[in-house]
Amino acid sequence: MFVAVTLAITTYVSRNRHGSAEEFYAGGRLFSPMENGFAIAGDYMSAASFLGISGLIALYGYDGMLYSVGFLVAWLVVLFLVAELVRNCGRFTLADVVAARMRERPVRIAAGTSSVTVSVLYLVAQMVGAGSLVALLLGGTSEAAQAWTVIGVGALMVIYVSLGGMRATTWIQIVKAVLLMAGTIALTVLVLTRFHGDFDQLLRTAADRSGHGGQFLAPGLKYGGDWTARFDFISLGLALVLGTAGLPHILSRFYTVPTARAARRSVVWSIGLIGSFYLMTIVLGFGAAAIVGTDAVRGSNAAGNTAVPLLALDLGGGADSTGGTVLFAVVAAVAFATILAVVAGITLASSASVAHDLYASLRRKHAKQRSEVAVARVAAAGIGAVAIGLGLVARDLNVAFLVGLAFAVAASANLPVLLYSLFWRRFTTRGAVWSVYGGLLPALLLVALSPVVSGSAGSLFPGVDFQYFPLENPGLVSIPLGFLAGWLGTVTSPDSADEAKHAETEVRSLTGAGAA
Repeated sequence: MFVAVTLAITTYVSRNRHGSAEEFYAGGRLFSPMENGFAIAGDYMSAASFLGISGLIALYGYDGMLYSVGFLVAWLVVLFLVAELVRNCGRFTLADVVAARMRERPVRIAAGTSSVTVSVLYLVAQMVGAGSLVALLLGGTSEAAQAWTVIGVGALMVIYVSLGGMRATTWIQIVKAVLLMAGTIALTVLVLTRFHGDFDQLLRTAADRSGHGGQFLAPGLKYGGDWTARFDFISLGLALVLGTAGLPHILSRFYTVPTARAARRSVVWSIGLIGSFYLMTIVLGFGAAAIVGTDAVRGSNAAGNTAVPLLALDLGGGADSTGGTVLFAVVAAVAFATILAVVAGITLASSASVAHDLYASLRRKHAKQRSEVAVARVAAAGIGAVAIGLGLVARDLNVAFLVGLAFAVAASANLPVLLYSLFWRRFTTRGAVWSVYGGLLPALLLVALSPVVSGSAGSLFPGVDFQYFPLENPGLVSIPLGFLAGWLGTVTSPDSADEAKHAETEVRSLTGAGAA
């Protein structure tokens, strides 16, 4: 039903568009703060949040809550540092903000490359979540079911983006946000009702059924074994808190409202929705541990991605009951809706980076604007194919963990260049390019050399071992390198910063004067 409704929305919107870049990338900038706030929340509350975080809490207790806290606190960074300023300075993408005061071509190529990389990593997480969910819905862990689900989700997201652009994507995200909040509230109420509103009893039961006792409710079960694990904990926290402000599909949402004030009010709306949602994921995670049991969650899916659907099945009355079957199906459908809406938003942002930044930098001047939109549609198909391929390879990893890697790359490559461009008067083109690549390349290299890819039973390639970097999340090293590279590139640059362009950017960012 959700797929049918969203395809109908996409078809309707595609008949009422006029094909301009502003319509395709920003939905004509016609959305109200409330609509955009719901869409931002729909974009941000991904399968990693609904399935992955609850699963991690069910498996690791207190340490799993780091994801909930990190995703929530990250929105304060977005609100205070980037939301209004980005809306005032840019038009469609992250590169627009940086290119406003730099030489456009090298900056757009660097920022566009980084944005596409982050988007593809984020897409892979959604694909993995979709595969785990539908395999469970069909009654097993069939690899064929997972593979066909990943392919189907990829095909749908290409259709959404190619036909409907930002306007269709936004309405899909609004519908999904309402469904997800309704489903999460219902499950949270049922969990608390099971324990008569006694949260303390819920926690004690979760600890008892986890197999870890009191350690389940204390720090250290996943990240406290040794100093390497503790540094991994810090690294993950940095990536989660700082990464949101560098996510291309989140930044592009600020361009869909008419004014900077509307962008700021959008974030306030989204904070209310997102804050309540992440608080509820804590209840769902401990509820899954208490009601389903940690061993049962791990037995269904080693990474914990199926904890919430299993919880719904139990809350409804069990595997053989009508209520359990219906609630399970509804929750699985909401989670699938979540995945489709988020992948549509990410695919749109990444195809915009390919067309508006990479293609626009390499094409001849004065090319028709409509050709850029055509390139974006083709790029959506290409990015979808890449995400499908990687999703098939990484289908056994936890979706929240995969998103953590995407956040680390965003915080390392996109956030430094964005903050330097907005706040550092002396920042130069060389500094901008070095900042992007100085964060992006180390982050990708460290991930490749980490336990995520090789050297352990849970790695992507468990049969080989080229693990030279001990941390699973590279943020602790790669984020400072991104800032350092930007500073070093600026102080060694033979060209000085353009004072006039900086002054113009500063006035525009603070006042909105001349904003698109």
